[in-house]
Amino acid sequence: MSSTAVLTVGLLFVAGVTANIEYVYHNYTELTRVLGETALQCPGIMQVYTVGTSVQGRELWVMEISDNLGDHEPGEPEFKYVGNMHGNEVVGREILVYLIQYICQQYQAGDSRIRSLVHETRIHIMPSMNPDGFEYAEAYTPPTGPNETDWSYLAGRYSFFDNGERYDGFNGTDLNRNFPDLNTAVYRYENTSGPNNHLSVPDDFWTGESVSMGPAPETKRVMDWILRYPFVLSANLHGGDLVSSYAYDVSRTYPNNPDVYTKSPDDEVFRELAKTYSLAHGTMAKCGVTQPCDTDDFACQDGITNGADWYSLTGGMQDFNYLASNCFEITLELSCNKFPPEAELAQFWEDNKEALLQYMEKVHSGIKGFVRDTNNNGIADAVISVRGINHDVTTARDGDYWRLLVPGTYRVTASWGGWSQEKTCTAANRAGVCDFVLGAPPTQPPATSAGSSAKPLLVSVVLAVARVASWL
Repeated sequence: MSSTAVLTVGLLFVAGVTANIEYVYHNYTELTRVLGETALQCPGIMQVYTVGTSVQGRELWVMEISDNLGDHEPGEPEFKYVGNMHGNEVVGREILVYLIQYICQQYQAGDSRIRSLVHETRIHIMPSMNPDGFEYAEAYTPPTGPNETDWSYLAGRYSFFDNGERYDGFNGTDLNRNFPDLNTAVYRYENTSGPNNHLSVPDDFWTGESVSMGPAPETKRVMDWILRYPFVLSANLHGGDLVSSYAYDVSRTYPNNPDVYTKSPDDEVFRELAKTYSLAHGTMAKCGVTQPCDTDDFACQDGITNGADWYSLTGGMQDFNYLASNCFEITLELSCNKFPPEAELAQFWEDNKEALLQYMEKVHSGIKGFVRDTNNNGIADAVISVRGINHDVTTARDGDYWRLLVPGTYRVTASWGGWSQEKTCTAANRAGVCDFVLGAPPTQPPATSAGSSAKPLLVSVVLAVARVASWL
């Protein structure tokens, strides 16, 4: 079925729909049910859609949260959270479910903060990018024999993709090593004045020559999602440590000298984003109080780390967002124990709740505006350049743009089709408005800009509940 197809589903009466939060683990069936029920509880601001299916046919569900469901609203930034990329790293998956329910509850209760966030932001939350891995991890039983190895640390980590075959949860594809390696290209371009944004995916990525076995279905679906929407800010949620990690994820001297602090052009911005989460978290930056998970005492480093300074990895989703789209993404490690006891989930939610909200609110920082022609038409794909920062962003379908920056005054240039305009713009914690007018109207509408009118495969929330009913 086409990724742009829209499904129309009749109404289904569901008794006792509620958004009450239960601090429990949700398998795929339960996840589908709770997303559907919550969307039915808040139908004016929530709907469930899918970006496609996993290797084993499970939907990669996303909850859209907006007061203008189903379309990009000009001037409104888009935000996303992605959880459970590694199937056995589960805290992120569950707190995203709780976050969805919390937003529904608080919106209905008239919470002004939540209402402002929903009315001014289009939010997308994918609780599980690797639902197959989660099912395997949840069912895994550690051996009890004295000479048997407990593989809990790896069980369910990987996608089940492996040259089209299905292996157990210890093999397959690591989704956070499965994205195109765009760092190698951008490091080369730094010395040759090549492009610094929206880098093309290399041809050898699709053949498996640059990543083992080629991209997994989950990777391809999420890549398309990233490139289809005008996302501004994102975080992907992991487990195994307690730290907020930011770009770049691979050193310029990899593999000979892999673990080196490797700044992106937006290092100041990424540090601020990472600290927004860590300092608002209940324990992440509590130096002398929070015990390190391993040898790195991140709590005494404000709870943050540069990815490559920690360890280099190629093919990560974080750097792909930054180099292939307008989206700035950080990686959040949320627990030492990848699959902690269910009784601890309520505390994990309390530790992360304020950080999740403050981080979402950062999508409204920096500068924003429109690039229009002399007839007041929005110009898509205009380039926004900031003097002194070698990383550009581009305008979305309606000519709107958002450029995350630390507070300050910047010289900013908008350019398109041979026309350009430079202005002084003021970035702030609440984005400063900086509009541009360029030359003559475009001769033809661009066809490749993010925020196009094409919609993903929308699945009615009632369909989600109906599917669960058929499985019970």
